[in-house]
Amino acid sequence: MLLVAGVFTLSTTLVSCKAPDTREKVAVAAPNGIKTKLLRIGYFTAADITKSRQVLEKHLNPLGIQVQWAQFTAGPQLLEAINVGSLDIGTVGETPPIFAQATGIPFVLLANTIPGTGEGSAIVVPEDSPIKTIADLKGKRIAFQRATASQYFVVKALQEGGLELKDVKHLNLIAPETRAALSRKSIDAAVLGDPHLAIFQRTEKVRILRNAKGLSTQGGYWIAARSFVKENPELIKIVLEEVYKLGKWSKVNTREVAEIVGRDTKLDLPTLETIVKRRRFGIRPITDKVIAGQQEISDLFYKQKFITKKINVKDVTLTPEEYAAILPAEIKP
Repeated sequence: MLLVAGVFTLSTTLVSCKAPDTREKVAVAAPNGIKTKLLRIGYFTAADITKSRQVLEKHLNPLGIQVQWAQFTAGPQLLEAINVGSLDIGTVGETPPIFAQATGIPFVLLANTIPGTGEGSAIVVPEDSPIKTIADLKGKRIAFQRATASQYFVVKALQEGGLELKDVKHLNLIAPETRAALSRKSIDAAVLGDPHLAIFQRTEKVRILRNAKGLSTQGGYWIAARSFVKENPELIKIVLEEVYKLGKWSKVNTREVAEIVGRDTKLDLPTLETIVKRRRFGIRPITDKVIAGQQEISDLFYKQKFITKKINVKDVTLTPEEYAAILPAEIKP
């Protein structure tokens, strides 16, 4: 997503990537390609209606499968949890998988999440800042977390002003730290995504220098550990089917989505309504077009030396037969 990929936490405490593995294995493979009794899901976006409505719990608990949710500040932390074996599946923006693939994390892309409007992610400056254009950022201090969707957004936005990332002073901060730094004016600009952006717009005197509207974006991804997909294809199918159905419902019930998520997150309703309106719910298949778009981003990052290894995005995809086994019938390519 060309949004700052959510980065929502209920507190500033990070979820540990070293959480104990409480997974209970079934002695004999369960029917329908399910070998686990515990599904561990990572998330970090606001308005995560899948978690709030507990659709997976309702489907899986009767099958003897427990669902465990883990909240992260951003995609890199979520992918690292997959890397160390403390997480099975989760959602991320388009950028974290590129850095993860370059470092050898064993994951696969399951489905593509539909991009939002672009308004939920922005380069923000204090209201009284002398910075008026993207070009004015040259030599200025701008904060965002490396290897997140923020990095791709900033690169594309800076290009509009004739700049590169090396032309600004980047501070590698997670979203809560970025918000605090901008409030103190210890930085000149920040890249924020919802809910941080929506909260900031309601509580602070800030100005949007450029949001992500109009910039091309891949959207994000549902990802999973490769070994988990191999052992539990039917479980992955259940997850994606529930996500797809809930996405269709969410498109026409945005206020109810905000109300439901509000009970889960404790954010105020106006802020949540803003967040929900900027989002687009639903998933789509990993097509050749999606792969080509992701490859274009990874090639850009390699060219600009953000990653040291040239990657082939197809290496983190499944075979057509494997996708056919896990995708909802309505979105099979």
